[in-house]
Amino acid sequence: MSNLLADLLAERDYLLADGATGTNMMAMGLLAGQPSDLWNVDRPENVTRLHESFLEVGSDIILTNTFSANRCRLKLHESQDRVQDVNEAGARLARAAADATGRPIVVAGSMGPTGEMMEPHGSFTREAAEETFSEQAEALAEGGVDVLWIETIFDFEELAAAVAAAARTGLAFASTMTFDTAGRTMMGDTPERAIEFIHGLEPRPIAFGANCGTGPATLLDTLCSFARVTGADDIVIAKGNCGVPEMVGGEITYSGDEQTMARYARLARDAGARIVGGCCGTTPVHLAAIAAALEGYTPGPMPEKAAIEQALGPIAAPKAGGVRRRPRKRRKR
Repeated sequence: MSNLLADLLAERDYLLADGATGTNMMAMGLLAGQPSDLWNVDRPENVTRLHESFLEVGSDIILTNTFSANRCRLKLHESQDRVQDVNEAGARLARAAADATGRPIVVAGSMGPTGEMMEPHGSFTREAAEETFSEQAEALAEGGVDVLWIETIFDFEELAAAVAAAARTGLAFASTMTFDTAGRTMMGDTPERAIEFIHGLEPRPIAFGANCGTGPATLLDTLCSFARVTGADDIVIAKGNCGVPEMVGGEITYSGDEQTMARYARLARDAGARIVGGCCGTTPVHLAAIAAALEGYTPGPMPEKAAIEQALGPIAAPKAGGVRRRPRKRRKR
């Protein structure tokens, strides 16, 4: 089976991923707490417009609007019976937008966390997780995605379940985890431990990295930690938030601007990332700045912490006594 993502990575030094989904759709009128995924069926013109806006500024990879389109997350909105329709529609919208460009574009089927806590920290079993992810993965495959994109995961057991489900489709898959608890996952795992876990998976993701989190500085520090244990064949993904999330007037905003994201993108390349994009708060304008910053850029040496903080702000550091493990709701990307 053809693997467009692998083919493009073999041809190019880096690929440009897209930006945020949920936060951009909020700017289009999506209400807080409303699932953006349902717009694949209810407001498809808005979903298409967002895909097109990222493609217009140079994205090589676009993620489907299906981050929360698994049975567990849709059940919160009494839409658990719409998994097939929502995912297949999301894949077809992204596929159509990509094909209209006339250039090779990787359509990646976004699969976010279930929102459930896995055993032994919760009651969600490995079998239930695999079944949940399989339902979504199969629908995305039927809709025509090139790869599956498992993102914003914080639990190794949930990642393993998603990987097993993705592998059943026969499609290549990529994955990102979020290290938003003082530079670790919510379960207390370090970036180095995450790479070791990925290396032990069979099959392994075609690419792996970090997304979301508390800001681009901490994400860059995570990439530097990855570099201590990655090998020459590892493809690293960087998809950081547009600055640090802040509460302003009762709403979450992001502190970054175009210059912030341009600096982040070059530092990500310095840290070894070959797929670079943005997560929460990253608009097409920000992504255009990333594209311009990377055009013709020759990566430099691995950045030091001081250089990262000077360019992007403070790096979140682990607190004394370790990281407390506790469940919480995930932000929309």
